[in-house]
Amino acid sequence: MAVNRSAHSPETSAAQPLAAATPAVLSVSPASGSTVGGSPVTVTGTGFTGATAVRFGPTPSSFTVDSDTQITALTPAGTGTVQVTVTTPSGTSNQFVTYAYVTTSAPVLSSVVPASGPAVGGTSVTLSGSGFSGATVVRFGGVSASFVVNSGTQITATAPAGSGTVQVTVTGPGGTSNGVPFTYTSVSAPVLTSVVPASGPEAGGTTVTLTGTGLATATAVRFGATPAASFTIVSDTHTTAVAPAGTGTVPVTVTTPGGTSNGISYTYAGAPVLSSVVPNQGPISGGNTVTLTGVNLTGATAVTFGTTPATSFTVVSPTQITAVVPVGPAGPVTLTVTTPGGTSSLQSAYFYVNTPILTAVAPPSGPLSGGNTVTLTGANLIEATAVRFGTTAATAFTVVSDTRITAVVPAGAAGPADVTVTTAGGTSNAVSYAYLPAPVVATLIPNQGPTSGGITFTLTGTHLAQATAVLVGGSPAGFTVVSDSHIVVDAPPGAPGPLDVTVTTPGGISSPVTYNRVAAPGI
Repeated sequence: MAVNRSAHSPETSAAQPLAAATPAVLSVSPASGSTVGGSPVTVTGTGFTGATAVRFGPTPSSFTVDSDTQITALTPAGTGTVQVTVTTPSGTSNQFVTYAYVTTSAPVLSSVVPASGPAVGGTSVTLSGSGFSGATVVRFGGVSASFVVNSGTQITATAPAGSGTVQVTVTGPGGTSNGVPFTYTSVSAPVLTSVVPASGPEAGGTTVTLTGTGLATATAVRFGATPAASFTIVSDTHTTAVAPAGTGTVPVTVTTPGGTSNGISYTYAGAPVLSSVVPNQGPISGGNTVTLTGVNLTGATAVTFGTTPATSFTVVSPTQITAVVPVGPAGPVTLTVTTPGGTSSLQSAYFYVNTPILTAVAPPSGPLSGGNTVTLTGANLIEATAVRFGTTAATAFTVVSDTRITAVVPAGAAGPADVTVTTAGGTSNAVSYAYLPAPVVATLIPNQGPTSGGITFTLTGTHLAQATAVLVGGSPAGFTVVSDSHIVVDAPPGAPGPLDVTVTTPGGISSPVTYNRVAAPGI
């Protein structure tokens, strides 16, 4: 058990066990101190149990026996170099272990920052000056404060509770410093209501606007425990601050002489990374919707195609954004997404495709049953994804080149149909294709003629205007289309007998009617 002794405790002469050894002093730490005394030192040695006196030279000190090998003593005032001795009932140590008195100046205090704080205390205050090494006490008025000696010229202290204006002092081995005033204020702590923007990159550097009350006397802005890179007081309700580097979500606070505000969350966002866009092409007119995939897309503030902002966009999740493509020039563009965490780009990731153009369809007509092949000519046809006759898709189609497509016509109703080609660039203008009914022949007049030919006969019926051939007995015959209901045919010579006559149009082949070649009468 430790035993306390005053500097004037009488030495005890009561009988002690004769077996106890005379005390021995081996070291004193520290080995020097101020002439004004009052410095705690540790005396190390042996046989200290029951110690009745510790002397610095001839002058006794107050002390505590910590153990048989250690005593803590408080130096008395003195000068020069003196021997330190320990006395017990067994005698007095005689080792020549010394303690040097040195002249030490009292600390000098030059500034206290901040110079004010709330009456409840808790303000972190920086004391600047000199002679702070070995400081033992920092007082605000008569109240001791907790403190850390940073160097011989700086101390960080936490102001205790108080009121009014008090003198801050530092006490060290050389004495107590001059006083520097610190004022306890009744100002309320600041209140924060918003931080805009509420997120930024992990590298920091984002300028944010803090809104609230009581900000005019701000002495610090912190993001979590990290001070802002810089801050500017705009008014009592507005402060701007540059975010330091950081990670995760941290509270932003403002400190004034009235205290520290509530915290408003600020999120350090990871940099976005784009990986794909689907579909990756579309018309120069824009208006189509694409899906962007990647990571860290939350909070996206911009999506651009080349240098043009998306018409609109929606953040679906941290890994997906949907965007409406703006108008753009034909060719590839770089796709860019901007978030609070930074910017990510995909080079030449999206292609603007020219709208297809149709100039002709050949042949321009065909049967209602379809099945015939037509050739479409135009421009920008290479990316064709559909060919339609009216609203009906072609039975099949083949892209021959950027200017030509062959398509198998589907069945359709009689009359004109708009033929269009669709690509990633959009749907082309329409060219007309006519669905034609098969021709019908009702009469053939006269229905007979000489084997020598040389006469004409007239076919009447319907849908004859597009006639491309008239076959008499399977052989082509000359003909003239008079109207949609009349064709005049040149009767070819040949052997006598009945012959089938048919009319061919793009709409098909008519049912046969009979023409008879009659031999001349014999004599």
